[in-house]
Amino acid sequence: MDFICCDCPRRCGAFRGEHTPGGVCQSPALPRVVRAAPHYGEEPCVSGTRGSGAVFFSGCSLRCVFCQNRDISRHSTGKTQTVPELRDTLLRLRDRGVHNINLVTPTHFSRAIAEALDGLELGIPVVWNSSGYDSVDTLKRLEGLVQVYMPDLKYWKSDPARRYSAAADYPEVARAAIREMFRQRGAYVLDGEGMLQSGVLVRHLILPGQDLAAMDVMDFIQEEFPAGSVLFSLMSQYTPMPGLELFPELQSPVDAETNARLLSYLERHGPDAGYWQDGSAATKDMIPAWDGTGIK
Repeated sequence: MDFICCDCPRRCGAFRGEHTPGGVCQSPALPRVVRAAPHYGEEPCVSGTRGSGAVFFSGCSLRCVFCQNRDISRHSTGKTQTVPELRDTLLRLRDRGVHNINLVTPTHFSRAIAEALDGLELGIPVVWNSSGYDSVDTLKRLEGLVQVYMPDLKYWKSDPARRYSAAADYPEVARAAIREMFRQRGAYVLDGEGMLQSGVLVRHLILPGQDLAAMDVMDFIQEEFPAGSVLFSLMSQYTPMPGLELFPELQSPVDAETNARLLSYLERHGPDAGYWQDGSAATKDMIPAWDGTGIK
């Protein structure tokens, strides 16, 4: 599976061998998994009562200075899995009774993941839980293999994307990716228990000083897609992490007044369907233990 990688929007052209890390993501071609277990921290239509079957991959093609999962996103940690081993991980997790298979930060392992999913009968939805920094070509490789797309839309403008994630092109790339995701899946579908079976759920994490961007993101979802066809999640869980000395504006949580103002905007202007968090979500308790749970 050795290849020269241009799979993410950075198109860095790095060599990635099966066990040889390379590129901005600093990852090999074969996926590295750090945790595979039921997860209850997603939106209600994803976590439900039995949990979302979250498979956390290490490495990432973004470099978000505020990343809560930096212990795994900045390092190629975890257990390297072959395609058959990854299939076995997904099946074991399915057999635990989870509502779905939730692939967390999967973009840089898209080739191996697509191969693992091809012909695999899981009987539950597969969720692509990404940063939103996905190339359209990579997403087309996943068509028919992924039922639910759950991307972030982190930034509306290039300057904060460059400053905080070293990706000035993030806004245009993410918008194009979300359009492709919607082209593939169309309007969202819930089952009789209110669990998401198909469609797109866009997330936006409120960042300190970026309230206008949050409004722009909400306007985009409301105006770009047919009414009530895309789910939206306004997230208030921003938690300052160590190492932000060069970013003083990010060293405090979002204040309650800003959260309330954006929630009011969501209620008045849409999007029509979705979720929001209150400020109590801003805690390190949201971060799972990277202890190899569920990996053989």
